[in-house]
Amino acid sequence: MIPLDAFLPDGMGVEMLALVMLVAFAAGWVDAVVGGGGLLQLPALLLVPGLAPVQALATNKLSSIFGTATASVTYVRRIRPDMRTALPMAGFAVAGSFGGAAVATVLPPEVFKPIIVVALLSVAIFVAVRPMMGAATSLRFERGRHLVIACALGVVIGFYDGLLGPGTGTFLIIALVSVLGYDFMASSAKAKIVNLGTNLGALALFIPTGNVVWGLGLSMAVMNMAGGYLGSRTAIAKGSGFVRVVFLIVVGVLILKLGHDVWVESIAGRI
Repeated sequence: MIPLDAFLPDGMGVEMLALVMLVAFAAGWVDAVVGGGGLLQLPALLLVPGLAPVQALATNKLSSIFGTATASVTYVRRIRPDMRTALPMAGFAVAGSFGGAAVATVLPPEVFKPIIVVALLSVAIFVAVRPMMGAATSLRFERGRHLVIACALGVVIGFYDGLLGPGTGTFLIIALVSVLGYDFMASSAKAKIVNLGTNLGALALFIPTGNVVWGLGLSMAVMNMAGGYLGSRTAIAKGSGFVRVVFLIVVGVLILKLGHDVWVESIAGRI
C-alpha cells in the first residue's frame, strides 16, 4: 500500500526541491554513461529536512529505476547489446540486491567499506595503466562458462547494491570490461540493464515497508529520465574512449567518498 501522506517531506522548501531536481538530472546523466549517479543523488536526499536515511535510500532507488530504464531502452535501440548475457545477469542481480538489502538491516555497511576502497583503488590503477583496456570487445571464456560467470557477477554486485549502493553501475562496468572482456560501450549498455534489475530487487524490499516517499521520488524520476536519455545518447555519440575517461573520474570520486566514510566511521573516532 502507498501511504497517502507520503507525498513530500514536511518542511521541504522550493529551493531544496529545485536543488534535488537538478541533482537528479545530473545523476541520471552520470549513471547512464558510467554508473555512479547515486554518488550525487543520495547525498542530496540526505539533506532534505525530515527524511530518514532509509527513506532517502528507498526514494533514491525509485528515482533511479526510471532513469536506468530510460538509458537501457536507449542503449538497446541504438547499439543492440547481447541480451543473452545481459538478461540472465540482471535476473540474478535482482536476487542479489534483495539479499543485500535484507543483510543491510542487520549488518553495518561500514564492515565492507574498507575492502571496497582497496578494490576500487586497485581497479583504477589497473585501468589507468592499460589505455587499450576496454577499447574493443575481446570476450573471455566459452559460452556456457561466460554466462555462469556473468550471472555470478550479477549476484555479487546486486548484493552490493542492496547493501551499500553508490557506484553499482561503475562496478558492473569494471566487471564486464576486466572479467568478461567487453568494451566500455557494450559494458555501459549491459550495466544499465543489470542495474535496472538491482533497483527492482531493492524496491521489492523497500516498497512493502513503506519507506518510499512517492511524491518526491516520482518528481525526481522525471529529471533522472531526462538525464539518463541525454547521458546514453552522449556515450553512444562519443564512444568507448569518452566512457573510459568519465569512468576513471567517477571511480576517483567514489574512492574519495568511501575513503572519507572509512576515515570518519573507523579511524577518526578512535583518535
